[in-house]
Amino acid sequence: MEVFEQDIKRCVESMTLGGTFLYPTDTIWGIGCLAEDDAAVARVFEIKQRPQYKSLIVLMSDVRMLRRYLASPLPDLETFVEQFSKPTSIIYSNAIGLASQAIADDGTVGVRITSDPFCKALIKRIQKPIISTSANVSGELTPSSYEDISSAITNEVDYVVKWRQEERIEAQASSVIRLQDDGSFETLR
Repeated sequence: MEVFEQDIKRCVESMTLGGTFLYPTDTIWGIGCLAEDDAAVARVFEIKQRPQYKSLIVLMSDVRMLRRYLASPLPDLETFVEQFSKPTSIIYSNAIGLASQAIADDGTVGVRITSDPFCKALIKRIQKPIISTSANVSGELTPSSYEDISSAITNEVDYVVKWRQEERIEAQASSVIRLQDDGSFETLR
């Protein structure tokens, strides 16, 4: 657990200083930063060489945190989120309180309530949501494990998490759905 705790501490230090980090999630390895920090989110776009009109995912620890970043959440938001058994990123309308580049031009934000122990511990420690976008240059293949991540990414982030680097599992991106105003949803991925 020593590496786990050391990585949490270093990621928190990085975020406190406006930095970025490379870390394992409940899906694939991600590039992250504090989701409320405009400059750090802009840096993530630079590292990925990603057009700014393309959205990023925001990880949160629980539905209570999610409610703080939505202007008009569903009354039964907990029930809605809990219906998905595998990692699912949900696009919500009327996002508030996040970095401007974390919110799409139409006011939506993609959020995943993480079940990963590292991500959950990190978010709970900083008590704020974090950005999570695949650890690849935009347009290149998404790496399925740490060893597949390009040095173009590892050399650009401020901190690289050591936790779970040795894992060789075929990780996959989350499902993505869009929540409609009537409480129904559309599957996008």
